[in-house]
Amino acid sequence: MAEKRDYYEVLGVSKGATEDEIKKAYRKMAIKYHPDRNPDNKEAEEKFKEAAEAYEVLHDPQKRQQYDQFGFNGPQAGGFGGFGGGGMDMDDIFSMFGDIFGGHGGGFGGFGGFGGGHSGSQQRVYRGSDLRLKVKLSLQEVASGVTKKFKVRKDVTCNHCHGTGAEGGSAAETCPTCHGSGMVSRTVRSVFGMMTTQAECPTCHGEGKVIKNKCKECGGTGTVKGEDVVEINIPAGVEEGMIINVSGKGNAGPHNGIPGDIQVIIEEEKNDTFIRDKQDVIYNLLLDFPTATLGGEVEIPTIDGKRVRLKVEPGTQPGKSVRLRGKGLPAVQGYGHGMGDLIVNMSVFVPKTLSKEERTALESLRGSSNFQGDSTTKKSIFDKFRNYFN
Repeated sequence: MAEKRDYYEVLGVSKGATEDEIKKAYRKMAIKYHPDRNPDNKEAEEKFKEAAEAYEVLHDPQKRQQYDQFGFNGPQAGGFGGFGGGGMDMDDIFSMFGDIFGGHGGGFGGFGGFGGGHSGSQQRVYRGSDLRLKVKLSLQEVASGVTKKFKVRKDVTCNHCHGTGAEGGSAAETCPTCHGSGMVSRTVRSVFGMMTTQAECPTCHGEGKVIKNKCKECGGTGTVKGEDVVEINIPAGVEEGMIINVSGKGNAGPHNGIPGDIQVIIEEEKNDTFIRDKQDVIYNLLLDFPTATLGGEVEIPTIDGKRVRLKVEPGTQPGKSVRLRGKGLPAVQGYGHGMGDLIVNMSVFVPKTLSKEERTALESLRGSSNFQGDSTTKKSIFDKFRNYFN
């Protein structure tokens, strides 16, 4: 299989291209490689599909953001909401992006002379709209992955007519205006002479059929308001702001059309113990003065709820960091490398009040040379704190 080309390269636009520039570039490519203009040309058909795949991602702000951040290996392409061009066929392309060609069929609509061949049999396929959900995850849920269930209010298929939109088992009839094609032709005069254009049929709105006896429950749309319980698998390692696309769980498509998707936006709950830094997690350890000076062992919490013992070296200075390998967060869907680390930042607790005995003990040490840091020691401590806060 040929290696995928960068979507911006496919459409011939820069990464900073506007939505309008992307749409114009796709329209240009689609016209150039349209099946009506390139009959029985397999290479042109593949380029036509490649351009549609690129446009599907880049014209959608969320998918474009994910692609810009992760490329082909990002969350949108990782099995839970893929960049959907790879398996697209011609009917998918014409139903999703038919407006690019001047109608909901496959004809050129405004570029006469090439229309008709494919569009004559292409009828409009409706697609339900997408839904958006926000989900808050704890750091522990991020670490292990989690399955969430949501009760969603959305458009569902009408049970009374089973999505057809027709009452009492009656069937939709062939549109008398377009004779079932969903498109109408008209001839107009232009500077190039007489041109034939294709447009959506005004009677059936591109469906090719009309319903005379509409369903009393849905009014002919084939959908009604309802509820559905949606189960969403959220992989380990996701980050704040990521979007998981759940295909086919959005609003039902009118007239048994294609259902929309659900876009799940990830939010992270604040954690009182750890601070997240990409795949690493940070734990701020406050040592007592004797342990920092004499050394010892302390217990450190980890994300999975277990505690590990950490050796504190004698003379540990404030600002020292220790890295525990593999105790952080996993990479999301293989993006990144292995597990992150647990970083322990150490500081030393200085009491504000002292008993008489404690004060006497410390006063006896005030003049000791071991408790007098020189300029080198002070600079070292300052550098550690500066690095810590940076």
